[in-house]
Amino acid sequence: MENLKGKKVVVLGGSVGIGFATAKAAAEEGAEVIIVSSNPERLNKALGQLPGNAQSFTADLANEQQIAALFKTIGHFDHLVFTAGEALHLGNVADTDFDAAKKLFNVRYWGAFSAVKYASGNINVGGSITLTGGSASKRPGAGWGLGASICAAMEGFTRAMAVELAPIRVNIVVPGLVKTSLWANMTTEDQDGMFNYFSEKLPVKYVAGPDDIALTYLYLMKQPYGTGQSVVVDGGYVLV
Repeated sequence: MENLKGKKVVVLGGSVGIGFATAKAAAEEGAEVIIVSSNPERLNKALGQLPGNAQSFTADLANEQQIAALFKTIGHFDHLVFTAGEALHLGNVADTDFDAAKKLFNVRYWGAFSAVKYASGNINVGGSITLTGGSASKRPGAGWGLGASICAAMEGFTRAMAVELAPIRVNIVVPGLVKTSLWANMTTEDQDGMFNYFSEKLPVKYVAGPDDIALTYLYLMKQPYGTGQSVVVDGGYVLV
């Protein structure tokens, strides 16, 4: 598989969670990483934990103009990773505020759409785009109408882009439950209860951390023959 040494990797949402874990793992393999987030404080903290050649940019990933300017500044690079997203808001359709629901697509779907639009022309030969979905697209629970919709839309977009942007490889990572700030809207007690429950329920008998999932992004950057693929890393959630 391709070596990441000397490659330039751009991670949108790279200041925390899965994005930061992916940036760190790519840097450990010799890549030059660029992390992007809307939060300067988190960016500075993350940058301090990366090699000296790492860079950071602040951008609102729900703003098309800022994304366009970002990639004009970055120029050519090898691999794009999109992991950005806000905390999940779960709830039944009957209780959903329509305007608030539409806003949930701004970063996770339209942000990724805009990133692909403005980044694809900058990607070097042999490069790739790796997007992010979620196992709710395959096994949603009650209250997951919006989350499942976004995840499913991202998988369809990935397959379309693999055809449209060829020979750039376009894939998507589909994580299950992961211990990240995604669950920040829940109390600590509720989070612990959920993680403990799934640690017993999942076939692998534990809930993943960001470093576990980051390995999949590295694989998709390095695997030269895979495109249009949804790679599920959920600890067996869809089986149980």
